[in-house]
Order: sequence, then structure tokens, then C-alpha cells
Amino acid sequence: MIVDLESRIQAIEDVEAIKRLKYRYFRHLDLKEWNELGACFVADATVSYGDGRYSFAGVDAILGFLRTSIGADTGTITIHHGHHPEIELISETAARGTWALYNYLSNEKHRRSLRMGAYYHDEYVKVGGEWKLRHSGYTTIFHEERSRDDLPSLKQILPG
Repeated sequence: MIVDLESRIQAIEDVEAIKRLKYRYFRHLDLKEWNELGACFVADATVSYGDGRYSFAGVDAILGFLRTSIGADTGTITIHHGHHPEIELISETAARGTWALYNYLSNEKHRRSLRMGAYYHDEYVKVGGEWKLRHSGYTTIFHEERSRDDLPSLKQILPG
């Protein structure tokens, strides 16, 4: 009975650790903290963004894509919200997760804004006692873009 209780507590702790990992992923992505974002992945991780249009293997390739597509130099500002996590522990060191995503992107330089809803499908692995992303990708529910030129009263006010 004690062993069962210990395993149940460990499962709860693992699910919470995976949630914190995904929250860190979103935060570092939005703040463009590339080194910290890279630490969320195992070295040979894969991603499949945009319904598979943007697929990459390895942390360097993943971060290279993100830097060039939404990095600070592009003028892109994002906010990713992950909700309703469904996390399934497959073993003591492997798990799967599904997350609802709401993403808002703004790019004043390119005069565009984007809203998107999707579902992430992730795979996680526990390495050295720490959960990491092995694979992350999403299936789009809706993708809505608009030209900021169509909204003459819209102003972007940044802190600082």
C-alpha cells in the first residue's frame, strides 16, 4: 500500500513537472530566450509546426528556425497560451501530452497580426531526473491573419 501511494505521488509530481516544462517553453519562446528555450528539449528533439510545414530535428535546427522566423530582429512579438493539458505517463521516463494553444502574433515592421488556435501534441522524456521535450508539434484549428494597414487606429505600445 505504501508503494502504491509513493508511485501515485510520483505520478502527480511528474505531471506537474511536465506542465511547468511546457509553461517554460511558452515563456522562453515569447521572451526570445533562446538558450533557456533550448534547455527545454533533448538534443535530438523534433518539432512539427504549422501542421508539419515547418519540421526540424535537433535543438540547433529548431532554435535556428525560431530565431529567423519570430526572433527580435524580425520585429515579431508573440504570446502563446497553453491550456487544458492532458498528460499521460507512459512509463517512469516517458509521457505524452495534448495542449490547447491560443497564439497572438504582431509584427509592426511587416504590418501584420495573426491569431491562431491549435492543439499541441507533445512527447516528453525524463533525463537525469528532469522532464524534457522529445517532440512538439501542433494541429491548427484556425489561423487568422490581417494587415495592420487595414486598422489605421491600431497602435502597438511596447514597454520601456
